[in-house]
Amino acid sequence: MKLANVAFCGSIALALSACTTNRTYGEASEIEIANLDQLPAPRIENLYVIGPQDSLEIEVVGAERLSGRYLTDGEGRVAFPLIGLVSVGGLAPSEAGDVIAAYLRGRYLVDPEVRVLPEQIPLPTVSVGGQVNKPGEYPVNGRQSLLRVVNQAGGLAEYAKLEDVLILRTVSGQRYIGAYNIQGIQRGNYPDPTIYPNDIVVVGDSPSRRRIDSILRFAPLLSTSAILIDRIGR
Repeated sequence: MKLANVAFCGSIALALSACTTNRTYGEASEIEIANLDQLPAPRIENLYVIGPQDSLEIEVVGAERLSGRYLTDGEGRVAFPLIGLVSVGGLAPSEAGDVIAAYLRGRYLVDPEVRVLPEQIPLPTVSVGGQVNKPGEYPVNGRQSLLRVVNQAGGLAEYAKLEDVLILRTVSGQRYIGAYNIQGIQRGNYPDPTIYPNDIVVVGDSPSRRRIDSILRFAPLLSTSAILIDRIGR
C-alpha cells in the first residue's frame, strides 16, 4: 500500500480494539492507513535530526571554497553557495549531506562527497503531551518504552482516554502515527512499544468523562442517585 505524507499504523494486537472504538482514524485526505503492524524504528545514526538555528560544519571534499560553517534559518534551511536555500530541517546529518551532494552533482561537481557535522548535538529527548500530569520534553536515556515515558511525565491525568494514545515518529522524511490502548498495555495484553528520541507522545482526552463529572458535582443537590442521558454521544 502506498504511504501518504502521514501514515497511520497500529500493532496487530491493537487492530481489533482500535476498530471497535467510536473514533475513525485516517479521515483526513492526506492520511492513509499503513499496511504495517508496528511503527518502523529509526536508524541509529538518524536519532539526531537537524532543526532551526542549528550550526553545521559542512565539508565538500575537494572543494574548500564551498566548505565552512553554516547556520540553518527558522525553517531549517541553509543558504549554500551555488545552489541557494536547501531544506535540511528534520534530516539526519548524513541525509543532509546526500541532499546537498545531489544538488551539486553534474552541474558543479562530477561526484561530490559532502559531510555534515552539527556543532553541538543536544541531549536526546521525547515530547509528551495531552492528558499527562507533567507534559513537556523528557530525556531518553537507553531503552525506553511508552509506559516508562508516560510515568516520567507524571503519569496519566484524570481525564486521559486510555484507548487513544498516539506516538508520532518521522523516519527518513516519512511521518508515521501509531495508536495504542495504554490500558491494554498496562494489563499485559499488548507489548509495550519502544520509544526513540524525537518521538512525540500524545495522550487523548475524554470529553464525555469531563461532562459527566461536571454534572455529578451537583448530583447531591438533586437526589441520592443520578441517571444521565448523553445525547451528544449518540
